[in-house]
Amino acid sequence: MLDAIIPHGLPESAQGADLAAIRCPDAPSMQQIIATDAMPPPAVLAMEQPAFLGSEPVNVNRYFDQTIFDAEIEKIWKKTWQWVCREDHIPEPGDYYTYEVAHLSYVVVRQDDMSVRAFVNSCLHRSTKFKRGEGIGSGDNIRCPYHGWTWNNDGTLKAVPCAWDFKHIDAAKTNLPEARVGHWGGFVFINPSAEGPSLEEFLAPLPEHFKDWDIAGRHVSVHVAKELPCNWKTAQEAFLESYHVLETHPQLLKGVGDANVQYDCHSDHVTRFYAASGVNSPHLAQPLSEKELLATMILGDKDSRDDSLDVQDGETARTVMARHLRKIMGEAYQTDLSAVSDSEMIDTIEYHVFPNMVLFPGLSLPMVYRFRPIGTDPNRTLFEILFLRPNPEGGRVPDPPEPYRVAEHESYASAPGFDPAMGHVYDQDTDNLRAQQQGFRASARGVQNLGNYQESRIRHFQMVIDKYLAAEG
Repeated sequence: MLDAIIPHGLPESAQGADLAAIRCPDAPSMQQIIATDAMPPPAVLAMEQPAFLGSEPVNVNRYFDQTIFDAEIEKIWKKTWQWVCREDHIPEPGDYYTYEVAHLSYVVVRQDDMSVRAFVNSCLHRSTKFKRGEGIGSGDNIRCPYHGWTWNNDGTLKAVPCAWDFKHIDAAKTNLPEARVGHWGGFVFINPSAEGPSLEEFLAPLPEHFKDWDIAGRHVSVHVAKELPCNWKTAQEAFLESYHVLETHPQLLKGVGDANVQYDCHSDHVTRFYAASGVNSPHLAQPLSEKELLATMILGDKDSRDDSLDVQDGETARTVMARHLRKIMGEAYQTDLSAVSDSEMIDTIEYHVFPNMVLFPGLSLPMVYRFRPIGTDPNRTLFEILFLRPNPEGGRVPDPPEPYRVAEHESYASAPGFDPAMGHVYDQDTDNLRAQQQGFRASARGVQNLGNYQESRIRHFQMVIDKYLAAEG
């Protein structure tokens, strides 16, 4: 369905539509907001690629039907690029990361020449997993814990106990099955399929957009994981639009542009959400002054504020807060942020990479999300949040932390290093998901109706899924 997408323009379906007519009429656009910043954003943020993809209802059975879920595993999760870990998770030869999605499992191993290879996590003897759960480790070989069959870290067969009983096994034909491996931005990706585009082709235009954002020069400072009672698509769609802010996050209306967020569809695999901080929500009955807006953006106790953190004549809250963050974040991470634009410092810039990655290049919200189906149940998802902080210039890069598992009934704020206010926002987001997943099954009409602009990324996401499911093979 998305064959009509034009790489640097709009889908043909949008060419006759007046996209301006479906924008919020009571607020400036994101482009109008950033045009007045003291330090303007880079060219990649000063552009739009909206997409009108129609107004047809979307069936809800795709969120719980077992047959559809099984087809997604076969035609999406076994055939697309997906990020496994950061390079820092496997820094030395012999280091490995075990990655699991649905019922699939892979062991990603750093080789002696510092390349990376990925193997199916299943012994070729009687199929026992080499590594019993996701996580990191290190070793000289890949050994089955059941009978001791052992492979070298390059996937070649090393040893078979009681080899006299396995003369029918040809070692040269018993290498571990592999997945393709790719590298971008400090991330290690795998693709279980030998067919299809290279990682660079799959990610385009993401590498071009990120060429001046040194995402590789960042380290994981916080890693939180939580199981959610919903489908893998349900979970990430909660983060693809800002339409829910009015009802779900009313505390954010003071200082966040919600109805005037910019939504871009760049390719089949890459879309973007671009939201302003330090502005009034179009829904706010009594708009705040610039001084009041600044007060909503300040973190920490009032007594610990910098006395110079105030709005002077002719300044905006956005300019003042960006200037302040350049100073305190530059000092905290021992890096020079003097050339970073106001928007990159304070705004929410969110890229979605199909099928399950959400990446934020900004510095005040330096996050990456990952969503994965758990086992064979279409109603369970693992949601991960990683904070990526700038590496210190010339200093030692901290080791990545172990994922902290937050129980379903617990707040994200319980995780070490997690800001309580931000944790509350994530609680609000994920508290909706059980009710939505149950509501899909309870639906009398069996469809959902999406907004033409604010939920265009959700429609785009579902259209790409349909495209994969309709592919032969």
